Amino acid sequence: MSKTVLGLIGGSGLYDMDGLDVSRDERVATPWGEASDALRFGRLAGVDVVFLARHGRGHIFSPTDINYRANIDALKRAGVTDIISLSACGSLREDLPPGTFVLVDQFIDRTFAREKSFFGRGLVAHVSMAHPVCPKLLGALERAAREEDIAHRRGGTYLAMEGPQFSSLAESELYRAWGCDVIGMTNMPEAKLAREAELPYASVAMVTDYDCWHPDHDNVDVAAIVRVLQENAAKACALARRVAPLLGPARTPSPLGIETCLDTAIITAPAARDPDMIAKLDAVAGRALRSR
Repeated sequence: MSKTVLGLIGGSGLYDMDGLDVSRDERVATPWGEASDALRFGRLAGVDVVFLARHGRGHIFSPTDINYRANIDALKRAGVTDIISLSACGSLREDLPPGTFVLVDQFIDRTFAREKSFFGRGLVAHVSMAHPVCPKLLGALERAAREEDIAHRRGGTYLAMEGPQFSSLAESELYRAWGCDVIGMTNMPEAKLAREAELPYASVAMVTDYDCWHPDHDNVDVAAIVRVLQENAAKACALARRVAPLLGPARTPSPLGIETCLDTAIITAPAARDPDMIAKLDAVAGRALRSR
């Protein structure tokens, strides 16, 4: 039986993981460029953990400037088996006030200025994103949030916008009309790339504000958001400490079969595959490419 290596991606306000028994920091080279920061290796409750600050420590990368491909590739190279994203977001629902953790299970991708796939000319693949979140991880997060007495909701749709500007009122109202629950800037293409890397993924969307649709919150203010970010960061660390032992050191596969999803996704004929692309995909798709 394989072991769990839990990847934790910390978003705005979460640049370290309190309680992590740190063993080392390491820059992991990738063929896609540099990741946002050094990976921090350690353990939580007997489970191996790799932490990555999505925006870099000190928050030096905007959502558009994050090298999502390098981040996911680096985590895969580091042996990560499952990814939990911890992200700040705005609420599009009255019943999801600031401080609520939404365990999202669907995404709408409205980003447009980012590289969204590891695959491309010379080696094409089409992974399914019908169910983008791993139910195994989602169930563990729900139990952990309940045990930590964190206000939360299981299920919800995350609207990923390009940013870095916040929404206009018209946009905010449009997304509400679409039935979206929270809005953020970083879970796409992160979730898509995790699926291409055959890594089960789940997202904890931590509400900081009501976006601009709410009559009492018509302007999103960074100073106010930062105050809630600090409160949410402490709860996020507690959640991580609680969820690690629930997943356990002995790993169980995703019920969605994510670990082998490339077996039915790669469409380019073996003889037509670009050797340079094969080399770049050694970590992300090496298992599937070698098996063929």
